[in-house]
Parts: sequence; structure tokens; C-alpha cells
Amino acid sequence: MTLADQLPDAAVATRAHAADWRDAVRLAGRGLVDQGSTTDRYTDEMLQAIDDHGPYIVIAPGFALAHSRPSDAVLHTGLSWVALDEPVEFGSEANDPVSLVVGLAATDHKAHLEVMAELAGVLADEAVLDELMHADSAADVRAILRRVAADAS
Repeated sequence: MTLADQLPDAAVATRAHAADWRDAVRLAGRGLVDQGSTTDRYTDEMLQAIDDHGPYIVIAPGFALAHSRPSDAVLHTGLSWVALDEPVEFGSEANDPVSLVVGLAATDHKAHLEVMAELAGVLADEAVLDELMHADSAADVRAILRRVAADAS
């Protein structure tokens, strides 16, 4: 299953507005809940992890991977996609401000690492990342991800 296949319309928000980093993570959590991957408690767990460990989820310039440990709040592995209309600060000196937040919920560490590896391959290309950040719809995001996956194979 490709990244595109893991992003139903309910999991994607383009040109979304977030007042701050907490709001951005809540939007990512909402996408996970709306597609049935997690309960609301997982969003709370993501926020708590950032409170406890700082902005470790901001893993590249402009990009945050919102996640927490596998727990019973994860119903099945899923992704959400939030492209922000205005970037927000997470407190990461090297990688702020953030324009794209991908939510990740995994049932176990293996699934977590598999999705992260696939995401890293896509997001390593700055031109693709820019294109994804400016996509207008869930269909556009999926089309870009499918094109990148096809080019890679």
C-alpha cells in the first residue's frame, strides 16, 4: 500500500489554518480520527509527547511528523495530511516554521518505521515537498504521491 492509498479525503486538509503548533497537531489528529485510525485520546498523546520531549517531531525544514507511541488509542495504522495556509512555529531552531504536518498512527513499531521510511523518500526532494505543500485538494496530494512512487519504481 502506498502513501497515497493511506490518505482518504477525511485525512487530508489543504490550506488549513492553525493558530499555533497545538492547533496544527490537533488538525492532524482530527484527520486520523475522522478516517477511523485513532480515538481522540491519540491526539492528546501526540500533544503530551511534544510537551514532554520538545519539538522533536519537526524533522525537516517546514515539516513535522506528528505521532506518539503505539497505544490502544490506535485502532489501525493511518496517516493524515495538513498543509497550512500560514506556517506556525513549533520551537525548532533548525526547522521552523512548519507548513506541513503529517499525522502518523501505527499499531506497532514496524509499521511506524515502514511509513516513516516511505515518507522520507518522498519528502527528501525539495521540489516535491514544495508541490505537496501547495496542493489544493486531497486528490492533488494523492496524485503527486502516486507520481513520485511511480517514478521511484
